[in-house]
Amino acid sequence: MSARWHSPFVHGLLIALAFFALFPLLWMLSVSFMQPGEASVMPPPLLPSHATLANYHELFERAGMGRHLLNSLLIATAITLLSLVLNLTAGYAFAKLHFAGRERLFRTLLGALVIPAQVAMIPLFLIMKWLGLVNSYGGVIVPAMATVFGIFLVRQYARSIPDELLEAARIDGAGEWRIFVTIVLPLLKPIVVTLAIFTFLGSWNDFMWPLIVLSDQAWQTAPVAIASLSREHVQDNELMMAGSVVTIVPVLLLFFALQRYYLQGLLLGSVKG
Repeated sequence: MSARWHSPFVHGLLIALAFFALFPLLWMLSVSFMQPGEASVMPPPLLPSHATLANYHELFERAGMGRHLLNSLLIATAITLLSLVLNLTAGYAFAKLHFAGRERLFRTLLGALVIPAQVAMIPLFLIMKWLGLVNSYGGVIVPAMATVFGIFLVRQYARSIPDELLEAARIDGAGEWRIFVTIVLPLLKPIVVTLAIFTFLGSWNDFMWPLIVLSDQAWQTAPVAIASLSREHVQDNELMMAGSVVTIVPVLLLFFALQRYYLQGLLLGSVKG
């Protein structure tokens, strides 16, 4: 294939693949505006015959989705902020601070990655019950405040910071906390945003643990509320699609707002390893 046709062909192929990947999301958005039962006919229509907001009205007025979205937002935001503080400080400590047993402790943490999360749910639930955090925001937030993956990710990036830069700051009389805030954090900005997006998405989409620890319907997150709603409206595809749309939109907006920093963090990782 000549160079003259190569670029249009590649662009056309990428556009086709992008449309193929986005088609389910676009159809989900279209179905959310359809009349009840309209999407159940065969073949299902691509566009609503008479667009309506009735599904969204029922979702928020009758199903109380606004409260569940607020629960998810509060929990995901709290987990993201707390995990950034703990993962960044711990990752930096494992990368640049010298203390007894550092490497042995880090290898032990890495070993915990091979343990499935489901194995720890029962003992974790018992701990939350002992702490009195069952059926509360704390029961979801506390176990997710720090993760081995987050610590590992920050450590790998922090190792790329020159030791000479930190030693020069110490010679000038800067304390460890000042060095971390004024020197290390600005250099870790790409990975901070990347870790924040990963953490927020994981917390927002988490289903199993909130389902276990939040027994009261008023405390349930959006994914759990939609699953509960599907049992009551199993044939109402339009309402379920509306629920899926309002659940996906916040995380899409977050990603589009921070995608430049997110991609920068990924590319930085591919270069520095």
